[in-house]
Amino acid sequence: MKCTIRDHVVLSRSPEGPIAARIVAFANSIAEQGYSVQSLRYKVRLAASFSRWLERTGIDLHSVCSDHAVRYLRYRARRVRPCPGDRSALRHLIDFLDREGLISRLRIPARRPTPVESCVQEYEEYLREARALAEATIVNYVPFIKDFLEDCFGDGRVGLSHLRAGDVVRFVQRQAARLHLKRAKLMTTALRSFLRYACYRGDITLDLAAAVPVVANWSMPSIPRAIPPEQIRQLLASIDRRTAVGRRDYAILLLLARLGLRSGEVAFLELEDIDWNTGQLCVRGKSGQHNGLPLPTDVGKAIAAYLRYGRPHSTSRRVFLRAKAPVTGFRGASGVGSIVRHALQRAGIDAPTMGAHQFRHGLASEMLRHGASLGEIGELLGHHHPQTTTIYTKVDIKALRTLAVPWPGGVR
Repeated sequence: MKCTIRDHVVLSRSPEGPIAARIVAFANSIAEQGYSVQSLRYKVRLAASFSRWLERTGIDLHSVCSDHAVRYLRYRARRVRPCPGDRSALRHLIDFLDREGLISRLRIPARRPTPVESCVQEYEEYLREARALAEATIVNYVPFIKDFLEDCFGDGRVGLSHLRAGDVVRFVQRQAARLHLKRAKLMTTALRSFLRYACYRGDITLDLAAAVPVVANWSMPSIPRAIPPEQIRQLLASIDRRTAVGRRDYAILLLLARLGLRSGEVAFLELEDIDWNTGQLCVRGKSGQHNGLPLPTDVGKAIAAYLRYGRPHSTSRRVFLRAKAPVTGFRGASGVGSIVRHALQRAGIDAPTMGAHQFRHGLASEMLRHGASLGEIGELLGHHHPQTTTIYTKVDIKALRTLAVPWPGGVR
């Protein structure tokens, strides 16, 4: 006897086996994540087939685990042609059953961390909890510290009290030769941070942070690559705001161009961060800082248009959601960067870069050109140190030529 689920999935017979009673709930979960009807049918039918196999194999619901899914796919491959999405569909099912508390998923015992890994984990926790550093900063620092400790102690016990200035200098000299200048500077910054942490813990008494060599570099060697105003206008005009995705992308690009937000700040913006009554936007900046910014009228209208006519139904509190299933907020800044890259490519714009940060540089350069002070620019961009803003005082050669005084007597 046929069985219909959510008006879209028709099974040749009613579900059987230990998962049968949860098939409808699983289908609802898939639909809520924004998957297409075709994908919904596929996942539900595979789940029903898996449930029948579990019953024939004598496996009860509480015992179901990922290993059973692997065994079933081997069994299924001997009878029907495997599909690329089989493994992913069953992983969704196992995750659903686990979230519902219906199974006690068998977990592989955690591997005991090495002494170096334990030390790195403690440092990582310190950066996150005590220093409240941005996740991107932590991700950048940790690999360098792991390499440094492995270089000094190998697989043995980590004795930070045995570290000497020579260990630090040798590591930096060896690594810096293989790294790009910016990466080398990041490495030395991470090392100083770790050595100050070790001193704070009392593991070392010497100020080894002072022993970290300085990577040779000219102060502010390059002019920030800023997208010019005419290219911003061209890019915004190219967005098709008749579609849901177009409304989202237009609002995101306006936030980048008009407020100079970082891509991560846009990605993690939540509905509660917008105060429509006062026209204020609360931005979650670096190191957990919250900055209040005025919400320009055109930006507010663009966000409102997306929320009313483009944003998919979701329990997520993020303002901007993925266009494809699972419909959730972006995992990180790379999602916004991808939107910028594809928008520039579709518009055929030869921008200074393909990233989102050029809008931030563009806004700062325009503000400076129209007489804004460095303090005003730094406040809008959320700079914690005035020195960060001084990079925008640099002038390119083309602009400098307009101020050049002619050589007496003409060109020689």
